[in-house]
Amino acid sequence: MSAELRRPMRLLVFFDLPTITRANKRAYVLFRRFLLNDGFDMIQWSVYGRILSGREAEQMHYQRIRENLPPEGSVRCMTVTEKQYAGIRLLVGKPKKQEKKVNADQLLLF
Repeated sequence: MSAELRRPMRLLVFFDLPTITRANKRAYVLFRRFLLNDGFDMIQWSVYGRILSGREAEQMHYQRIRENLPPEGSVRCMTVTEKQYAGIRLLVGKPKKQEKKVNADQLLLF
Protein backbone atom coordinates (compact mmCIF):
# COMPACT_ATOMS: atom_id res chain seq x y z
CA MET A 1 0.00 0.00 0.00
CA SER A 2 1.43 3.37 -0.99
CA ALA A 3 2.03 6.17 1.49
CA GLU A 4 -0.55 8.26 -0.40
CA LEU A 5 -3.29 5.78 0.48
CA ARG A 6 -2.29 5.76 4.17
CA ARG A 7 -1.93 9.52 4.66
CA PRO A 8 -3.70 10.75 7.83
CA MET A 9 -6.74 12.91 7.13
CA ARG A 10 -9.91 14.12 8.79
CA LEU A 11 -13.47 13.30 7.88
CA LEU A 12 -15.84 16.10 8.84
CA VAL A 13 -19.60 15.62 9.04
CA PHE A 14 -21.91 18.64 9.02
CA PHE A 15 -25.61 18.16 9.64
CA ASP A 16 -28.79 20.11 10.11
CA LEU A 17 -31.60 17.87 11.29
CA PRO A 18 -35.16 18.83 12.23
CA THR A 19 -36.15 18.37 15.87
CA ILE A 20 -39.81 19.38 15.71
CA THR A 21 -41.54 16.04 16.19
CA ARG A 22 -40.70 13.20 18.53
CA ALA A 23 -39.60 11.08 15.56
CA ASN A 24 -37.30 13.91 14.39
CA LYS A 25 -35.69 14.17 17.81
CA ARG A 26 -35.20 10.41 17.97
CA ALA A 27 -33.56 10.37 14.52
CA TYR A 28 -31.27 13.23 15.63
CA VAL A 29 -30.24 11.42 18.81
CA LEU A 30 -29.64 8.13 16.99
CA PHE A 31 -27.51 9.79 14.30
CA ARG A 32 -25.47 11.75 16.85
CA ARG A 33 -25.00 8.61 18.97
CA PHE A 34 -23.86 6.70 15.86
CA LEU A 35 -21.22 9.36 15.13
CA LEU A 36 -19.90 9.29 18.70
CA ASN A 37 -19.79 5.48 18.76
CA ASP A 38 -17.99 5.49 15.40
CA GLY A 39 -15.13 7.56 16.84
CA PHE A 40 -16.20 11.07 15.85
CA ASP A 41 -15.62 14.01 18.19
CA MET A 42 -17.91 17.00 18.37
CA ILE A 43 -16.06 20.02 17.00
CA GLN A 44 -19.04 22.31 17.50
CA TRP A 45 -22.83 21.96 17.33
CA SER A 46 -23.72 19.71 14.39
CA VAL A 47 -20.08 19.46 13.22
CA TYR A 48 -18.25 16.23 14.00
CA GLY A 49 -14.85 14.97 12.89
CA ARG A 50 -12.57 11.98 13.14
CA ILE A 51 -9.05 11.06 12.12
CA LEU A 52 -8.70 8.55 9.29
CA SER A 53 -5.69 6.47 8.32
CA GLY A 54 -6.18 6.71 4.57
CA ARG A 55 -8.51 6.36 1.59
CA GLU A 56 -9.74 2.89 2.53
CA ALA A 57 -10.85 4.12 5.96
CA GLU A 58 -12.46 7.12 4.30
CA GLN A 59 -14.59 4.92 2.04
CA MET A 60 -15.50 2.62 4.93
CA HIS A 61 -16.72 5.52 7.10
CA TYR A 62 -18.60 7.17 4.23
CA GLN A 63 -20.46 3.89 3.76
CA ARG A 64 -21.18 3.59 7.48
CA ILE A 65 -22.57 7.14 7.52
CA ARG A 66 -24.77 6.38 4.49
CA GLU A 67 -26.15 3.33 6.29
CA ASN A 68 -27.06 5.42 9.36
CA LEU A 69 -28.51 8.54 7.74
CA PRO A 70 -31.63 10.02 9.30
CA PRO A 71 -34.74 10.10 7.08
CA GLU A 72 -34.93 13.93 6.96
CA GLY A 73 -32.57 16.89 7.14
CA SER A 74 -29.22 17.69 5.59
CA VAL A 75 -25.99 15.76 6.14
CA ARG A 76 -22.71 16.67 4.39
CA CYS A 77 -19.24 15.16 4.57
CA MET A 78 -15.84 16.56 3.69
CA THR A 79 -12.39 15.03 3.88
CA VAL A 80 -9.35 17.23 4.47
CA THR A 81 -5.70 16.45 5.02
CA GLU A 82 -4.16 16.92 8.46
CA LYS A 83 -2.20 19.88 7.12
CA GLN A 84 -5.41 21.55 5.93
CA TYR A 85 -7.17 20.77 9.21
CA ALA A 86 -4.25 22.23 11.19
CA GLY A 87 -4.89 25.53 9.40
CA ILE A 88 -8.23 26.02 11.16
CA ARG A 89 -8.29 29.25 13.13
CA LEU A 90 -10.41 29.53 16.25
CA LEU A 91 -11.81 33.07 16.18
CA VAL A 92 -13.97 33.06 19.32
CA GLY A 93 -13.93 30.71 22.30
CA LYS A 94 -11.40 28.25 23.64
CA PRO A 95 -10.20 24.95 22.15
CA LYS A 96 -11.56 21.78 23.72
CA LYS A 97 -9.29 19.18 25.33
CA GLN A 98 -9.51 16.88 22.30
CA GLU A 99 -8.55 19.77 20.04
CA LYS A 100 -5.04 20.15 21.45
CA LYS A 101 -2.70 20.65 18.57
CA VAL A 102 -1.60 17.31 17.17
CA ASN A 103 0.37 17.36 13.95
CA ALA A 104 0.51 14.60 11.35
CA ASP A 105 3.90 13.33 12.62
CA GLN A 106 2.43 12.68 16.06
CA LEU A 107 -0.53 10.86 14.53
CA LEU A 108 1.78 8.30 12.99
CA LEU A 109 2.81 7.17 16.47
CA PHE A 110 -0.69 5.84 17.19
